[in-house]
Amino acid sequence: MRISMLAVLLAACVVPGALMPARAAEAPKSLRDELLRTTQALVDALPTGDRAVWENALTDDAVLVDEFGRVAHKADTVASLHPFPKGFSGSIELRDPHVQQYGDTAILQVEEYERESVFGQNLVVRYQSLLTFVKQGNAWKLAGYGDVTLPTEPPKLAVTGLQPGDYEGSYRYAPDRVWKISNDHGVLRLVTRAGAQANTLEPIAREVFMGSDDERNLFIFQRDAQGKVTSLIERRKFNDLRLDRDA
Repeated sequence: MRISMLAVLLAACVVPGALMPARAAEAPKSLRDELLRTTQALVDALPTGDRAVWENALTDDAVLVDEFGRVAHKADTVASLHPFPKGFSGSIELRDPHVQQYGDTAILQVEEYERESVFGQNLVVRYQSLLTFVKQGNAWKLAGYGDVTLPTEPPKLAVTGLQPGDYEGSYRYAPDRVWKISNDHGVLRLVTRAGAQANTLEPIAREVFMGSDDERNLFIFQRDAQGKVTSLIERRKFNDLRLDRDA
């Protein structure tokens, strides 16, 4: 989750391949440090709403796509910047940067480790970001900025009234596609195919769980009128995959 001012960022910019060498070279340290300074200045300007930093760093035709897939351009982004309201604060640390250079184009791949405080509640969000810089005159300008949120383990919730044994069994979405759920002393484990690593299902609410794998999808069990679990919904990327329970 980003505070609204943070969410107007980010994206991918496609630079015509004909303008770039066929292979990238690792950027020299001086360029790497320059791009990191520029990027750090951009994220540091978010809490203060410093528009000048963004105005100076972006190309006029820059494209930015945030973690929700919203597309913005330079004018949209600069206009959206305002100081954080009272009660909100945040900072972003750049981690594990990698810079590749294609002539007058450079790609920065970096993790953005964000710490937020929302009226005393502390949140941590991690993003994997890709920034495209192009050289204009003697300056490196940001032409594209994109990121995705890295799924991380959320806080555990104490959910009362769970009946883990009710969910054990086989669920299928095709004749030869069967998922098996087992109950290991109150902990539900899901295996999607023989030999696959088990995915632990963490309870969020009664009948609703979150997977422990990289995608962190939701798993929703459904019951019939008699209260028997009859199906499983895997909610992934805003879509539902339905699996019916074997009798």
